[in-house]
Amino acid sequence: MSANEKLQNPAFRADWLVILLYLLLICAGWISICGASHEIGDTDFFSWGTRSGKQLVWMGCSLGLGVFLLMIDEKYFDMFAEVFYYVVLVVLIITPFIAKDIKGSRSWISLGFMNIQPAEFAKCATALVVAKLCGQYGFVLSNMRNLIKAIGLIAVPMILIVLQKETGGALVFLSFFLVFYREGMPGSILFTAVAAVVYFVVGIRFSEEVFPGTAAISGQVCVLGIIWLFVCGLVRVYCPRTPHARRLFWVGLGLHVVTYLVSRVIYPFDVAWVQIVWIVFMAAYLLWYGLGERLRPYYYIAAFAIGSAVFLYSADFALDSLAPHQQGRVKVLLGMEVEDGLDYNVRQSKIAIGSGGLEGKGFMNGTQTKLKYVPEQETDFIFCTVGEEQGFIGSSAVLLLFLALILRLIWLAERQTGGFGRVYGYSVLSILLFHVFINVGMVMGLTPVIGIPLPFFSYGGSSLWGFTLMLFIFLRIDAGNKMRRQTI
Repeated sequence: MSANEKLQNPAFRADWLVILLYLLLICAGWISICGASHEIGDTDFFSWGTRSGKQLVWMGCSLGLGVFLLMIDEKYFDMFAEVFYYVVLVVLIITPFIAKDIKGSRSWISLGFMNIQPAEFAKCATALVVAKLCGQYGFVLSNMRNLIKAIGLIAVPMILIVLQKETGGALVFLSFFLVFYREGMPGSILFTAVAAVVYFVVGIRFSEEVFPGTAAISGQVCVLGIIWLFVCGLVRVYCPRTPHARRLFWVGLGLHVVTYLVSRVIYPFDVAWVQIVWIVFMAAYLLWYGLGERLRPYYYIAAFAIGSAVFLYSADFALDSLAPHQQGRVKVLLGMEVEDGLDYNVRQSKIAIGSGGLEGKGFMNGTQTKLKYVPEQETDFIFCTVGEEQGFIGSSAVLLLFLALILRLIWLAERQTGGFGRVYGYSVLSILLFHVFINVGMVMGLTPVIGIPLPFFSYGGSSLWGFTLMLFIFLRIDAGNKMRRQTI
Protein backbone atom coordinates (compact mmCIF):
# COMPACT_ATOMS: atom_id res chain seq x y z
CA MET A 1 0.00 0.00 0.00
CA SER A 2 1.41 3.37 -1.00
CA ALA A 3 1.82 6.27 1.41
CA ASN A 4 -1.01 8.15 -0.32
CA GLU A 5 -3.38 5.16 0.00
CA LYS A 6 -2.55 4.89 3.69
CA LEU A 7 -3.44 8.53 4.16
CA GLN A 8 -6.82 7.92 2.52
CA ASN A 9 -7.50 4.76 4.55
CA PRO A 10 -9.55 5.58 7.68
CA ALA A 11 -7.92 2.72 9.59
CA PHE A 12 -4.60 4.57 9.40
CA ARG A 13 -6.28 7.82 10.47
CA ALA A 14 -7.65 6.29 13.69
CA ASP A 15 -6.19 7.44 16.98
CA TRP A 16 -3.58 4.78 17.66
CA LEU A 17 -3.07 5.81 21.27
CA VAL A 18 -6.69 4.86 22.05
CA ILE A 19 -6.26 1.59 20.16
CA LEU A 20 -3.07 0.84 22.12
CA LEU A 21 -4.81 1.51 25.42
CA TYR A 22 -7.71 -0.67 24.29
CA LEU A 23 -5.35 -3.56 23.46
CA LEU A 24 -3.51 -3.22 26.78
CA LEU A 25 -6.79 -3.26 28.71
CA ILE A 26 -8.28 -6.31 26.99
CA CYS A 27 -4.99 -8.22 27.36
CA ALA A 28 -4.78 -7.33 31.05
CA GLY A 29 -8.42 -8.34 31.37
CA TRP A 30 -7.73 -11.74 29.82
CA ILE A 31 -4.83 -12.34 32.22
CA SER A 32 -7.14 -11.47 35.13
CA ILE A 33 -9.80 -13.88 33.86
CA CYS A 34 -7.15 -16.61 33.69
CA GLY A 35 -6.23 -15.90 37.31
CA ALA A 36 -9.85 -15.81 38.45
CA SER A 37 -11.18 -18.89 36.65
CA HIS A 38 -8.35 -21.44 36.87
CA GLU A 39 -7.07 -23.58 39.69
CA ILE A 40 -3.46 -23.43 40.86
CA GLY A 41 -1.30 -25.45 38.49
CA ASP A 42 -3.88 -25.45 35.70
CA THR A 43 -2.34 -24.03 32.52
CA ASP A 44 -5.10 -24.90 30.04
CA PHE A 45 -5.86 -21.30 29.16
CA PHE A 46 -6.86 -21.76 25.51
CA SER A 47 -9.48 -24.51 25.52
CA TRP A 48 -13.04 -23.59 24.48
CA GLY A 49 -14.22 -25.34 27.62
CA THR A 50 -12.55 -22.72 29.82
CA ARG A 51 -13.65 -19.14 30.39
CA SER A 52 -10.23 -17.82 29.39
CA GLY A 53 -10.45 -19.75 26.11
CA LYS A 54 -13.92 -18.38 25.36
CA GLN A 55 -12.77 -14.87 26.24
CA LEU A 56 -9.98 -15.20 23.66
CA VAL A 57 -12.63 -15.91 21.05
CA TRP A 58 -14.64 -12.85 22.14
CA MET A 59 -11.44 -10.79 21.97
CA GLY A 60 -10.69 -11.98 18.45
CA CYS A 61 -14.25 -11.18 17.36
CA SER A 62 -13.95 -7.75 18.98
CA LEU A 63 -10.77 -6.97 17.07
CA GLY A 64 -12.48 -8.02 13.84
CA LEU A 65 -15.47 -5.85 14.76
CA GLY A 66 -13.15 -2.90 15.43
CA VAL A 67 -11.43 -3.23 12.04
CA PHE A 68 -14.81 -3.55 10.31
CA LEU A 69 -16.12 -0.40 11.98
CA LEU A 70 -13.04 1.57 10.95
CA MET A 71 -13.72 0.70 7.30
CA ILE A 72 -17.35 1.94 7.32
CA ASP A 73 -18.14 5.45 6.13
CA GLU A 74 -18.89 7.47 9.27
CA LYS A 75 -21.95 9.10 7.68
CA TYR A 76 -23.87 5.84 8.16
CA PHE A 77 -23.62 6.10 11.94
CA ASP A 78 -25.52 9.37 11.84
CA MET A 79 -27.86 8.23 9.07
CA PHE A 80 -28.95 4.97 10.74
CA ALA A 81 -28.75 6.06 14.40
CA GLU A 82 -32.53 6.08 14.84
CA VAL A 83 -32.96 2.75 13.05
CA PHE A 84 -30.37 1.12 15.32
CA TYR A 85 -32.05 2.66 18.37
CA TYR A 86 -35.56 1.42 17.53
CA VAL A 87 -34.31 -2.05 16.58
CA VAL A 88 -32.61 -2.33 19.96
CA LEU A 89 -35.78 -1.13 21.71
CA VAL A 90 -37.78 -3.88 19.98
CA VAL A 91 -35.21 -6.47 21.11
CA LEU A 92 -35.36 -5.11 24.67
CA ILE A 93 -39.16 -5.41 24.63
CA ILE A 94 -39.16 -9.07 23.60
CA THR A 95 -36.16 -10.09 25.72
CA PRO A 96 -38.08 -10.78 29.01
CA PHE A 97 -40.43 -13.12 27.11
CA ILE A 98 -37.74 -15.27 25.50
CA ALA A 99 -34.82 -14.91 27.93
CA LYS A 100 -33.85 -17.49 30.51
CA ASP A 101 -34.14 -16.67 34.20
CA ILE A 102 -30.55 -16.23 35.37
CA LYS A 103 -30.34 -15.31 39.06
CA GLY A 104 -33.69 -13.53 38.93
CA SER A 105 -32.84 -11.54 35.80
CA ARG A 106 -34.39 -12.07 32.37
CA SER A 107 -31.90 -10.09 30.30
CA TRP A 108 -29.94 -12.80 28.47
CA ILE A 109 -30.95 -14.26 25.11
CA SER A 110 -29.57 -17.75 24.48
CA LEU A 111 -28.01 -18.42 21.07
CA GLY A 112 -27.05 -21.99 21.95
CA PHE A 113 -23.28 -21.61 22.10
CA MET A 114 -23.43 -18.33 23.99
CA ASN A 115 -25.77 -15.84 25.68
CA ILE A 116 -26.24 -12.26 24.48
CA GLN A 117 -27.33 -9.37 26.70
CA PRO A 118 -29.09 -6.74 24.53
CA ALA A 119 -28.78 -4.10 27.27
CA GLU A 120 -25.05 -3.86 26.54
CA PHE A 121 -25.77 -2.79 22.94
CA ALA A 122 -28.56 -0.43 24.02
CA LYS A 123 -25.90 1.90 25.44
CA CYS A 124 -24.30 2.36 22.02
CA ALA A 125 -27.66 2.76 20.27
CA THR A 126 -28.77 5.37 22.80
CA ALA A 127 -25.46 7.23 22.53
CA LEU A 128 -25.89 7.44 18.75
CA VAL A 129 -29.48 8.68 18.82
CA VAL A 130 -28.72 11.20 21.58
CA ALA A 131 -25.77 12.46 19.54
CA LYS A 132 -27.97 12.82 16.47
CA LEU A 133 -30.59 14.76 18.43
CA CYS A 134 -28.17 17.06 20.25
CA GLY A 135 -26.02 17.53 17.15
CA GLN A 136 -28.83 19.17 15.17
CA TYR A 137 -28.26 22.76 14.15
CA GLY A 138 -29.70 25.18 16.71
CA PHE A 139 -30.48 22.43 19.25
CA VAL A 140 -29.81 23.65 22.79
CA LEU A 141 -30.50 21.81 26.03
CA SER A 142 -31.22 25.04 27.86
CA ASN A 143 -34.60 24.81 26.12
CA MET A 144 -36.82 22.70 28.39
CA ARG A 145 -38.67 21.05 25.50
CA ASN A 146 -35.38 19.89 23.97
CA LEU A 147 -34.17 18.64 27.33
CA ILE A 148 -37.35 16.59 27.80
CA LYS A 149 -36.81 15.03 24.35
CA ALA A 150 -33.24 14.07 25.23
CA ILE A 151 -34.24 12.64 28.62
CA GLY A 152 -37.01 10.66 26.94
CA LEU A 153 -34.48 8.95 24.68
CA ILE A 154 -32.58 7.58 27.67
CA ALA A 155 -35.67 6.93 29.82
CA VAL A 156 -37.25 4.40 27.43
CA PRO A 157 -34.33 1.88 27.40
CA MET A 158 -33.87 2.42 31.14
CA ILE A 159 -37.47 1.38 31.83
CA LEU A 160 -37.24 -1.63 29.51
CA ILE A 161 -34.03 -2.81 31.19
CA VAL A 162 -35.56 -2.38 34.66
CA LEU A 163 -38.43 -4.61 33.52
CA GLN A 164 -35.79 -7.26 32.82
CA LYS A 165 -34.83 -7.04 36.53
CA GLU A 166 -31.44 -5.60 35.53
CA THR A 167 -31.37 -2.46 37.71
CA GLY A 168 -27.59 -2.01 37.50
CA GLY A 169 -27.62 -1.91 33.71
CA ALA A 170 -30.42 0.65 33.77
CA LEU A 171 -28.57 2.97 36.15
CA VAL A 172 -25.70 3.25 33.64
CA PHE A 173 -27.93 5.46 31.48
CA LEU A 174 -27.77 8.15 34.17
CA SER A 175 -24.25 8.86 32.89
CA PHE A 176 -25.86 10.67 29.94
CA PHE A 177 -26.67 13.56 32.29
CA LEU A 178 -22.94 14.38 32.31
CA VAL A 179 -23.20 14.71 28.52
CA PHE A 180 -26.29 16.90 28.83
CA TYR A 181 -24.49 19.16 31.29
CA ARG A 182 -21.58 19.51 28.87
CA GLU A 183 -24.02 20.40 26.10
CA GLY A 184 -25.73 23.20 28.02
CA MET A 185 -28.17 21.59 30.43
CA PRO A 186 -28.82 24.09 33.26
CA GLY A 187 -26.57 23.48 36.24
CA SER A 188 -29.60 23.74 38.50
CA ILE A 189 -30.84 20.38 37.21
CA LEU A 190 -27.52 18.71 38.02
CA PHE A 191 -27.60 20.37 41.45
CA THR A 192 -31.12 19.03 42.02
CA ALA A 193 -29.94 15.51 41.19
CA VAL A 194 -27.01 15.80 43.62
CA ALA A 195 -29.35 17.18 46.28
CA ALA A 196 -31.67 14.20 45.79
CA VAL A 197 -28.78 11.82 46.40
CA VAL A 198 -27.85 13.72 49.58
CA TYR A 199 -31.46 13.59 50.80
CA PHE A 200 -31.71 9.88 50.12
CA VAL A 201 -28.41 8.93 51.77
CA VAL A 202 -28.85 11.10 54.88
CA GLY A 203 -32.55 10.35 55.23
CA ILE A 204 -32.16 6.58 54.96
CA ARG A 205 -28.91 6.38 56.95
CA PHE A 206 -30.42 8.05 60.03
CA SER A 207 -34.00 6.84 59.58
CA GLU A 208 -33.79 4.54 62.60
CA GLU A 209 -32.31 7.05 65.06
CA VAL A 210 -34.03 9.67 67.25
CA PHE A 211 -32.64 13.20 67.18
CA PRO A 212 -31.25 13.99 70.69
CA GLY A 213 -33.61 15.97 72.89
CA THR A 214 -36.60 15.53 70.57
CA ALA A 215 -39.13 12.95 69.46
CA ALA A 216 -38.16 13.38 65.81
CA ILE A 217 -36.32 11.05 63.44
CA SER A 218 -32.73 12.20 62.94
CA GLY A 219 -32.81 11.60 59.18
CA GLN A 220 -35.85 13.84 58.72
CA VAL A 221 -34.48 16.62 60.94
CA CYS A 222 -31.11 16.64 59.15
CA VAL A 223 -32.57 16.59 55.62
CA LEU A 224 -35.15 19.29 56.36
CA GLY A 225 -32.33 21.43 57.76
CA ILE A 226 -30.30 20.83 54.59
CA ILE A 227 -33.29 21.85 52.46
CA TRP A 228 -33.55 25.14 54.39
CA LEU A 229 -29.85 25.86 53.82
CA PHE A 230 -30.05 24.90 50.13
CA VAL A 231 -33.00 27.26 49.62
CA CYS A 232 -31.10 30.12 51.28
CA GLY A 233 -28.08 29.42 49.06
CA LEU A 234 -30.17 29.29 45.87
CA VAL A 235 -31.86 32.59 46.71
CA ARG A 236 -28.45 34.12 47.37
CA VAL A 237 -27.10 32.89 44.00
CA TYR A 238 -30.09 33.56 41.74
CA CYS A 239 -31.47 36.67 43.48
CA PRO A 240 -28.23 38.39 44.69
CA ARG A 241 -29.58 41.93 44.91
CA THR A 242 -32.41 41.13 47.30
CA PRO A 243 -32.43 40.75 51.11
CA HIS A 244 -34.49 37.56 50.97
CA ALA A 245 -31.60 35.13 51.47
CA ARG A 246 -30.48 36.87 54.67
CA ARG A 247 -34.02 37.03 56.00
CA LEU A 248 -34.71 33.36 55.36
CA PHE A 249 -31.41 32.33 56.91
CA TRP A 250 -31.57 34.35 60.13
CA VAL A 251 -35.27 33.80 60.76
CA GLY A 252 -34.84 30.11 60.01
CA LEU A 253 -31.82 29.87 62.32
CA GLY A 254 -33.74 31.49 65.15
CA LEU A 255 -36.72 29.22 64.59
CA HIS A 256 -34.56 26.08 64.61
CA VAL A 257 -32.75 27.12 67.80
CA VAL A 258 -35.95 28.06 69.68
CA THR A 259 -37.74 24.89 68.54
CA TYR A 260 -34.88 22.69 69.67
CA LEU A 261 -34.58 24.41 73.06
CA VAL A 262 -38.33 24.07 73.70
CA SER A 263 -38.21 20.38 72.82
CA ARG A 264 -35.12 19.70 74.93
CA VAL A 265 -35.95 21.79 78.00
CA ILE A 266 -39.78 21.89 78.24
CA TYR A 267 -41.36 18.96 76.38
CA PRO A 268 -39.86 16.65 73.73
CA PHE A 269 -41.85 16.71 70.49
CA ASP A 270 -41.39 16.04 66.78
CA VAL A 271 -39.53 19.16 65.67
CA ALA A 272 -39.67 17.97 62.04
CA TRP A 273 -43.26 19.26 61.86
CA VAL A 274 -42.04 22.78 62.64
CA GLN A 275 -39.39 22.42 59.94
CA ILE A 276 -42.00 21.33 57.40
CA VAL A 277 -44.16 24.35 58.24
CA TRP A 278 -41.10 26.57 57.81
CA ILE A 279 -40.33 25.08 54.38
CA VAL A 280 -43.94 25.62 53.27
CA PHE A 281 -43.71 29.20 54.55
CA MET A 282 -40.46 29.80 52.60
CA ALA A 283 -42.09 28.49 49.42
CA ALA A 284 -45.14 30.76 49.94
CA TYR A 285 -42.84 33.71 50.72
CA LEU A 286 -40.89 33.20 47.50
CA LEU A 287 -44.04 32.76 45.42
CA TRP A 288 -45.46 35.99 46.85
CA TYR A 289 -42.38 38.01 45.97
CA GLY A 290 -42.12 36.20 42.66
CA LEU A 291 -45.57 37.42 41.69
CA GLY A 292 -44.70 40.92 42.78
CA GLU A 293 -41.27 41.14 41.15
CA ARG A 294 -42.09 38.87 38.18
CA LEU A 295 -38.89 36.84 38.51
CA ARG A 296 -38.98 33.17 37.52
CA PRO A 297 -36.14 32.07 39.87
CA TYR A 298 -38.48 32.59 42.83
CA TYR A 299 -40.93 30.07 41.36
CA TYR A 300 -38.22 27.51 40.65
CA ILE A 301 -36.71 27.78 44.14
CA ALA A 302 -40.15 27.48 45.75
CA ALA A 303 -40.82 24.36 43.68
CA PHE A 304 -37.40 23.02 44.69
CA ALA A 305 -38.26 23.49 48.39
CA ILE A 306 -41.61 21.70 48.18
CA GLY A 307 -40.25 19.00 45.86
CA SER A 308 -37.34 18.33 48.21
CA ALA A 309 -39.68 17.80 51.15
CA VAL A 310 -41.88 15.46 49.10
CA PHE A 311 -38.81 13.53 47.94
CA LEU A 312 -37.65 13.08 51.53
CA TYR A 313 -40.87 11.39 52.55
CA SER A 314 -40.92 9.25 49.42
CA ALA A 315 -37.37 7.93 49.97
CA ASP A 316 -38.60 5.10 52.20
CA PHE A 317 -41.08 4.09 49.49
CA ALA A 318 -38.28 4.11 46.89
CA LEU A 319 -36.14 1.89 49.11
CA ASP A 320 -39.03 -0.49 49.77
CA SER A 321 -39.63 -0.81 46.02
CA LEU A 322 -36.20 -2.43 45.60
CA ALA A 323 -35.74 -6.17 45.84
CA PRO A 324 -34.82 -7.44 49.35
CA HIS A 325 -31.21 -8.18 48.39
CA GLN A 326 -30.87 -4.70 46.84
CA GLN A 327 -32.26 -3.08 50.00
CA GLY A 328 -29.74 -5.05 52.00
CA ARG A 329 -26.87 -3.86 49.82
CA VAL A 330 -27.87 -0.22 50.22
CA LYS A 331 -28.23 -0.56 53.99
CA VAL A 332 -24.92 -2.39 54.32
CA LEU A 333 -23.18 0.34 52.30
CA LEU A 334 -24.66 2.99 54.61
CA GLY A 335 -23.66 1.02 57.71
CA MET A 336 -27.24 0.46 58.85
CA GLU A 337 -27.25 -3.29 59.25
CA VAL A 338 -24.78 -6.09 58.76
CA GLU A 339 -26.22 -9.57 58.50
CA ASP A 340 -24.54 -12.77 57.36
CA GLY A 341 -24.76 -13.00 53.60
CA LEU A 342 -25.73 -9.40 52.86
CA ASP A 343 -22.17 -8.13 52.65
CA TYR A 344 -20.43 -11.44 51.95
CA ASN A 345 -19.26 -10.50 48.45
CA VAL A 346 -17.82 -7.17 49.55
CA ARG A 347 -16.12 -8.59 52.66
CA GLN A 348 -14.42 -11.33 50.66
CA SER A 349 -13.45 -8.86 47.95
CA LYS A 350 -11.86 -6.54 50.50
CA ILE A 351 -9.93 -9.46 51.98
CA ALA A 352 -8.67 -10.43 48.53
CA ILE A 353 -7.56 -6.89 47.66
CA GLY A 354 -5.97 -6.31 51.07
CA SER A 355 -4.08 -9.61 50.98
CA GLY A 356 -2.40 -8.57 47.74
CA GLY A 357 -0.34 -5.95 49.53
CA LEU A 358 1.99 -3.74 47.53
CA GLU A 359 3.23 -6.13 44.84
CA GLY A 360 0.56 -8.85 44.92
CA LYS A 361 0.83 -12.61 45.32
CA GLY A 362 1.67 -13.21 41.68
CA PHE A 363 -0.20 -14.66 38.72
CA MET A 364 -2.34 -17.69 39.70
CA ASN A 365 -1.25 -17.44 43.34
CA GLY A 366 -4.26 -15.69 44.85
CA THR A 367 -5.75 -17.77 47.66
CA GLN A 368 -9.09 -15.97 47.89
CA THR A 369 -9.46 -16.30 44.15
CA LYS A 370 -8.34 -19.91 43.83
CA LEU A 371 -10.52 -21.09 46.71
CA LYS A 372 -13.54 -19.36 45.13
CA TYR A 373 -14.38 -17.24 48.15
CA VAL A 374 -15.48 -14.30 46.03
CA PRO A 375 -18.69 -14.91 44.02
CA GLU A 376 -18.75 -13.57 40.43
CA GLN A 377 -14.98 -13.09 40.55
CA GLU A 378 -14.62 -13.49 36.78
CA THR A 379 -17.34 -10.94 36.00
CA ASP A 380 -18.54 -8.17 38.32
CA PHE A 381 -15.78 -8.68 40.92
CA ILE A 382 -12.87 -9.20 38.51
CA PHE A 383 -10.99 -6.23 39.99
CA CYS A 384 -10.45 -8.10 43.27
CA THR A 385 -8.38 -10.63 41.29
CA VAL A 386 -6.21 -7.77 40.02
CA GLY A 387 -5.76 -6.49 43.57
CA GLU A 388 -4.87 -9.90 45.01
CA GLU A 389 -2.51 -11.12 42.29
CA GLN A 390 -0.96 -7.83 41.16
CA GLY A 391 -1.24 -5.83 44.40
CA PHE A 392 -1.45 -2.09 44.80
CA ILE A 393 1.03 -1.50 41.96
CA GLY A 394 -0.93 -3.59 39.46
CA SER A 395 -4.28 -2.15 40.52
CA SER A 396 -2.92 1.38 40.19
CA ALA A 397 -1.54 0.57 36.75
CA VAL A 398 -4.97 -0.64 35.60
CA LEU A 399 -6.69 2.48 36.94
CA LEU A 400 -4.07 4.68 35.27
CA LEU A 401 -4.78 2.94 31.94
CA PHE A 402 -8.47 3.71 32.34
CA LEU A 403 -7.65 7.29 33.30
CA ALA A 404 -5.43 7.70 30.25
CA LEU A 405 -8.17 6.32 28.01
CA ILE A 406 -10.84 8.62 29.44
CA LEU A 407 -8.60 11.71 29.23
CA ARG A 408 -7.70 10.86 25.65
CA LEU A 409 -11.37 10.46 24.76
CA ILE A 410 -12.11 13.86 26.28
CA TRP A 411 -9.40 15.37 24.11
CA LEU A 412 -10.76 13.63 21.00
CA ALA A 413 -14.33 14.68 21.78
CA GLU A 414 -13.32 18.31 22.21
CA ARG A 415 -11.56 18.43 18.84
CA GLN A 416 -14.66 17.29 16.91
CA THR A 417 -15.90 19.97 14.55
CA GLY A 418 -19.48 18.68 14.50
CA GLY A 419 -21.98 18.32 17.31
CA PHE A 420 -22.72 14.67 16.48
CA GLY A 421 -19.13 13.53 17.02
CA ARG A 422 -18.64 15.61 20.14
CA VAL A 423 -21.83 14.44 21.84
CA TYR A 424 -21.22 10.82 20.90
CA GLY A 425 -17.63 11.01 22.18
CA TYR A 426 -18.75 12.40 25.52
CA SER A 427 -21.45 9.72 25.72
CA VAL A 428 -18.85 6.96 25.27
CA LEU A 429 -16.44 8.34 27.86
CA SER A 430 -19.27 9.04 30.33
CA ILE A 431 -20.48 5.44 30.12
CA LEU A 432 -16.91 4.18 30.55
CA LEU A 433 -16.35 6.47 33.52
CA PHE A 434 -19.59 5.35 35.18
CA HIS A 435 -18.72 1.67 34.76
CA VAL A 436 -15.19 2.03 36.11
CA PHE A 437 -16.18 4.24 39.05
CA ILE A 438 -19.11 2.08 40.17
CA ASN A 439 -17.46 -1.30 39.55
CA VAL A 440 -14.20 -0.49 41.33
CA GLY A 441 -16.14 1.30 44.05
CA MET A 442 -18.44 -1.66 44.76
CA VAL A 443 -15.49 -4.08 44.84
CA MET A 444 -13.90 -1.90 47.54
CA GLY A 445 -17.19 -1.29 49.38
CA LEU A 446 -17.45 2.39 48.41
CA THR A 447 -20.55 2.13 46.21
CA PRO A 448 -23.59 -0.17 46.24
CA VAL A 449 -23.25 -3.57 44.59
CA ILE A 450 -25.40 -3.10 41.50
CA GLY A 451 -23.82 -5.69 39.26
CA ILE A 452 -22.21 -3.95 36.28
CA PRO A 453 -19.05 -5.21 34.52
CA LEU A 454 -15.62 -3.64 34.48
CA PRO A 455 -15.00 -2.57 30.85
CA PHE A 456 -12.62 -4.85 28.90
CA PHE A 457 -11.92 -6.92 32.04
CA SER A 458 -15.10 -8.74 33.04
CA TYR A 459 -15.72 -12.08 31.36
CA GLY A 460 -18.36 -12.13 28.63
CA GLY A 461 -18.81 -11.40 24.97
CA SER A 462 -21.73 -8.97 25.26
CA SER A 463 -19.87 -6.54 27.49
CA LEU A 464 -16.66 -6.65 25.45
CA TRP A 465 -18.48 -6.32 22.13
CA GLY A 466 -20.67 -3.52 23.44
CA PHE A 467 -17.72 -1.42 24.60
CA THR A 468 -15.75 -2.23 21.44
CA LEU A 469 -18.71 -1.14 19.33
CA MET A 470 -19.00 2.19 21.16
CA LEU A 471 -15.28 2.90 21.14
CA PHE A 472 -14.49 2.07 17.51
CA ILE A 473 -17.52 3.92 16.15
CA PHE A 474 -16.14 7.01 17.85
CA LEU A 475 -12.65 6.31 16.48
CA ARG A 476 -14.13 6.07 12.97
CA ILE A 477 -16.04 9.33 13.43
CA ASP A 478 -12.86 11.01 14.67
CA ALA A 479 -10.81 9.56 11.79
CA GLY A 480 -13.29 10.94 9.23
CA ASN A 481 -13.24 14.31 10.95
CA LYS A 482 -9.45 14.30 10.91
CA MET A 483 -9.36 13.47 7.21
CA ARG A 484 -11.71 16.36 6.39
CA ARG A 485 -9.64 18.83 8.42
CA GLN A 486 -6.43 17.87 6.59
CA THR A 487 -7.98 18.14 3.14
CA ILE A 488 -9.21 21.71 3.72
